[in-house]
Amino acid sequence: MQNKSARYYAFLSIGAAISTIALKLGAYSLTNSVGFLSDALESVVNLVAAIGAVWAITYAAKPPDEEHVFGHSKAEYFSSGFEGALILVAAVSIAIAAIPRLLNPQPLEQIGLGMLLSLVASAINGGVALVLLKAGKRLHSITLRADAHHLLTDVWTSVGVILGVLLVSVTGWLILDPLIALVVAANIVWTGVRLIQESGSALLDASIPIEERQIIDEILSPHNCRQIKFHAIRTRIAGSRRFVSFHILVPGAWTVQEGHDLCEEIESAICKALPNMNVLTHLEPLEDPKSWTDQEL
Repeated sequence: MQNKSARYYAFLSIGAAISTIALKLGAYSLTNSVGFLSDALESVVNLVAAIGAVWAITYAAKPPDEEHVFGHSKAEYFSSGFEGALILVAAVSIAIAAIPRLLNPQPLEQIGLGMLLSLVASAINGGVALVLLKAGKRLHSITLRADAHHLLTDVWTSVGVILGVLLVSVTGWLILDPLIALVVAANIVWTGVRLIQESGSALLDASIPIEERQIIDEILSPHNCRQIKFHAIRTRIAGSRRFVSFHILVPGAWTVQEGHDLCEEIESAICKALPNMNVLTHLEPLEDPKSWTDQEL
């Protein structure tokens, strides 16, 4: 699956969401458990989020045009932020479904079969989430990573619900069913908040990860000598694309060709080490005081 596109994985997520909705609604209809109902509601949110992910990935893949010369990669952040908001909606929906049962507990039925269906749904979500996490890291797609975290959240939701239903069957305490649902709702709020924060930070042109910046520093380091200096190094992320710009200061006596060759060598080395990186260099004379006045952020 190494050659599959991000769009392929987004459609895989849609398939998983449809399957798990059917399984969890089946578990709810068999058991009458509000926990299973809340679990199914979260999977509905998964489906909506996966459809949004397909749109975002498709739009982000569009080539640059006259109005968007840097491409459309940031569309992915709208999707991940939307998914974070949907996770919060799922938490509220779970609470709304659980509170009436907290006030008026109801008996559960066919618990064993309901738990089996929920376990199958959890296995599907967990497997697809791991696939999406790996693909998201390989393709530098925040949308796939957000979708994966959402599915993992759904897995934890299901585990909590199954444990709650199991405890109800063992102890007979019907109130445990809605209580577990409320605890799960509170727990998944953090995932939604984190996705929204990550998306907001990226839309504000967040810097590249520190490990990628270290790779750039390692490439520049051998050239950083008395005759060659670097400053004004700035980086940003836009979806799967990375951007870095910096100034290269060389002796004013160098020819244009010498300066150009150095820029080409450094740019090529960075792009080879970080394939999704767009590099912009600016050549300046080392001796000119004006070359040192534009290095501040």
